[in-house]
Amino acid sequence: MNEALMQALGDGVTLLFTALRVTAVYVGLLLLLRLAGKRTLGQMTPFDLLTLLLLSNAVQNAMIGPDNSLTGGLLAAALLLLLNRAIASSPLRQHLEGRPTLLIQNGQILREALQREGVQLEELETALREHGVSRTEQVASAVLEIDGTISVVPFQEPTVHKMRHVKSSRNR
Repeated sequence: MNEALMQALGDGVTLLFTALRVTAVYVGLLLLLRLAGKRTLGQMTPFDLLTLLLLSNAVQNAMIGPDNSLTGGLLAAALLLLLNRAIASSPLRQHLEGRPTLLIQNGQILREALQREGVQLEELETALREHGVSRTEQVASAVLEIDGTISVVPFQEPTVHKMRHVKSSRNR
């Protein structure tokens, strides 16, 4: 009975290595997702969701390793939440999330910005239509926001409409 309890709780050295692995995987994935660009998670397609689910499964063993204890699993979950909270409230957040990117300025499409951010012309045109704009010449500015949405400011209407609301820890 005592041995079963110890196996369920895990030992200190294993838990320490679990904490180190969880931290390393969290930071590594955060950097990889940042390199993937704003649009990767902003508007998820079924392909994006599948990739995200498979990604989480792929790194599971790297985080937990041989530790299958209840304590190890709870430690990993708690550490992920703590790391997320710490990054969200630190100055590092702005560097990881990036800044909004101007895609259209005074009716002109900034093609270098589209290419750099991985935004297809069709996606931009879709966003314009969602904002009730039929031609780029009608747009004072269009901005790819840090959450992956595209905000459009037409010349006639000076208010910004953000169409797709993306649920995240930032939108509390």
